Amino acid sequence: VMRVYFEKPRTSRGWEGLIYDPHLDGSHKIDHGLRIGRRLMLDIAEIGLPIGIEALDLITPQYLQDLVSWTAIGARTTESPTHRKLSSGISSAVGFKNNVDGGLMVAVNAIRSASATNSFISVTDEGKVALFRTEGNPHCHVILRGGKSPNYDAASVADCEKDLQKAGLAENIMIDCSHGNSNKDHNNQKLVLEEVSDQICAGNKSIIGVMIESNLEEGNQPIPDDLDDLKYGVSITDACIDWATTEVVLREFAGSISQALKSRFD
Repeated sequence: VMRVYFEKPRTSRGWEGLIYDPHLDGSHKIDHGLRIGRRLMLDIAEIGLPIGIEALDLITPQYLQDLVSWTAIGARTTESPTHRKLSSGISSAVGFKNNVDGGLMVAVNAIRSASATNSFISVTDEGKVALFRTEGNPHCHVILRGGKSPNYDAASVADCEKDLQKAGLAENIMIDCSHGNSNKDHNNQKLVLEEVSDQICAGNKSIIGVMIESNLEEGNQPIPDDLDDLKYGVSITDACIDWATTEVVLREFAGSISQALKSRFD
């Protein structure tokens, strides 16, 4: 699944993503951003690659969700009641991240809320304001992304399993190999994948996916005053591993867990 994140949540200020500022100049031509973003998603879908997005704005999903296979609710918005209501009506699977400090119950409570019937005001696919009533989303899970310390280790995963079990929820957990789990060093994502592989091979049944941050080229770059100075294929947000490394680590990961995954269904 390709992470196609068009909206960038910010603790303070910064570039807010392709939808909000597609020309990187503060012009905020959101209509252009939506068209560019949807065109990119169509191109990706046409090659048969599933798409994952982060739902940040409460209206933009109506422009994009028909092309989405998986949705994330970020660490800063997992506690938001409106995002929980939105998630209850989203047609894709939804992952809720633990909060930025590492707190897990925020994500567990978000799943409980999004799994239930909800009512909220939003816009239809024709752009009309309407009252929505949902049946709840049965395909929600936790994303462990670290916080003040990493939480991808076996003990942290076991704690998450217990919290989900106590809440009467399915023990489905995704590991974010970046952010707090990598100590914000993109090169550490490989180490996280190796640890997750060891857990799955040791019999873990709750880990259902991993997330990595990758781009064509390694690292990241600030947005320069002269956009001609931008380096092609280098992230302008979080630092990433390059595509060559991405291919190697994902193939190694898939190969290492293939037998263990088969045993889950025996």
